[in-house]
Amino acid sequence: MFIKRLELINFRNYSNLNIEFINGFNILYGQNAQGKTNILEAINYLSLLKSHRSVKDKELIKWGKGKAYIKGVFQKNLGDFSVEVLISEESRKEAKLNGIKQNKASEVIGNANVVIFSPDDLRLVKEGPEVRRKFIDNELNQIKPKYQYYLSLYNKALLQRNNLLKSNFDKSLIDVYDQQLAEYGSYVVFHRIEFIKKLSIICRLFHRKITDGKEELVIRYKGDVYEEDINKIKEKLYLSYKNSIEEDLKKGYTSKGPQRDDLQIFLNGVDAKTFASQGQQRTAAISLKLSEIEIIKGERGEYPILLLDDVMSELDILRQKHLLDSLKGLQIILTITGIDDLGRLDFKNKKIFEVVDGRVQIKEL
Repeated sequence: MFIKRLELINFRNYSNLNIEFINGFNILYGQNAQGKTNILEAINYLSLLKSHRSVKDKELIKWGKGKAYIKGVFQKNLGDFSVEVLISEESRKEAKLNGIKQNKASEVIGNANVVIFSPDDLRLVKEGPEVRRKFIDNELNQIKPKYQYYLSLYNKALLQRNNLLKSNFDKSLIDVYDQQLAEYGSYVVFHRIEFIKKLSIICRLFHRKITDGKEELVIRYKGDVYEEDINKIKEKLYLSYKNSIEEDLKKGYTSKGPQRDDLQIFLNGVDAKTFASQGQQRTAAISLKLSEIEIIKGERGEYPILLLDDVMSELDILRQKHLLDSLKGLQIILTITGIDDLGRLDFKNKKIFEVVDGRVQIKEL
């Protein structure tokens, strides 16, 4: 899969942009705060219908404007398709697939498969559980269209249960939310477990290759419930909510459930978050992201678009080489801060764009 063309109107610092990409290396270079990352954000938004940088869509609209528009034209093995999104300050966003308005986000999410890799991802190993949960959820949103739907239902029920815990209430009411959380949460947990099983196998192989067999990377699921049968997950989740009610009342929030899930990452048998060096942690993060690409390929039958947001400057030459050597056959759109960076990166079949204050022009080198 690759993106052929991107159109932006009043998105971030772009008043009007039309940019055509090649199915190879597309390099966006320029100083910081010029709009390079905004282009990657727009492409990623067309995949998930949400920003990886902002919680509120209205922050994506150019200052002083009421609406923003994003359109991408993509090519898959089966042919071209388009995704359009209109973001408004006054109404809900509208999404179109091949020019036809879609009432459900799940009809649009995952048609364009994208993996974005930023300096924040290099902290996947050493940061808190919420970072790794986001990594898992973003992947599953692309390969399991209903996943986002059930996760949203779970989070809504979780918020309602937490609000109930902080008020004077009839305890019989909480059982309604316990049942809802078990129902929605079982879907979330089941697919997280399935994903992590695949991730663990692929990630271990990548890491062996990157480290020349010197390091063994092991990924494990960490959660309140571990079962391979979705009905058993539902049953055990329900019991965990019921059994924790007294503790939850004292704390004022729900202490059990998938909102507490995490990945455990081990290097050569020890906890990578605590005992690995920064270089080892970054290499493990690269293995995780490369595995994400392969899982999408296995589920969708073709590679996703890879967005690299200023990652090269965060890696030493050896890790840059390992990363680039593993990216054959993908469309890559990457950002760098200076033209001098191109000299040490071996790019073939490339197209170079200079980005200056929301304007993009092709550069010939």
